[in-house]
Amino acid sequence: MRFHDRREAGQELAVRLREWAGDGDLRDLVVLALPRGGVPVAAQVARVLGAPMDVLVARKIGVPGQPETGIGAIVGDDPPLFDRRALDLLGLDENRLLPDVARERAELHRRALLYRGDQSPPEVGDRTVVLVDDGLATGATARAALRHLRRLRPARLVLAVPVGAAETAAEMESEADDVICLHRPSDFRAVGQWYDDFEQVGDDEVVEGLHAYGRSPHQR
Repeated sequence: MRFHDRREAGQELAVRLREWAGDGDLRDLVVLALPRGGVPVAAQVARVLGAPMDVLVARKIGVPGQPETGIGAIVGDDPPLFDRRALDLLGLDENRLLPDVARERAELHRRALLYRGDQSPPEVGDRTVVLVDDGLATGATARAALRHLRRLRPARLVLAVPVGAAETAAEMESEADDVICLHRPSDFRAVGQWYDDFEQVGDDEVVEGLHAYGRSPHQR
């Protein structure tokens, strides 16, 4: 299974969620996107399901010299969540990564201010929360985001992605109440491998998505 772009992936994911939710599992729903790549996917999910959309800003902590390989992540002002096994295998400790954490924290706050302005995050307590991204590789960001949301006591916590590494998707089943992953290829190497168009999503596209399907700092 391949997707033309994130928009198409979101449409297919929305159809699957709507079928799955036939028994009323998605009542009092809010869709949260992991920006930036998750926003075009989540926008289609929100449109099809008629649900409000917002963003949950998270930042990956990468391996020094290999920033695309996630070994941890941060959400909001939460402490960083690291993959302890990966740290041990690479001979890294958290102190060495403090500058990386500080840099990513600053970028997280910049994006949160840009995307949401002075608006507070949506209330998720006792609601069904569908967390959406464009794919799962190591799962570092998704895991940190799910644990952050779990502490806010949603009634149901769902992770929804178009594609993901089979092992990672299986691991996420212990973090979310439900994991909807359309494609779990055995030969997964990178999320972009499963998209014809995987251009980087910019801040402007995130703000436009929030204009259309959720809240933005320009909407009151």
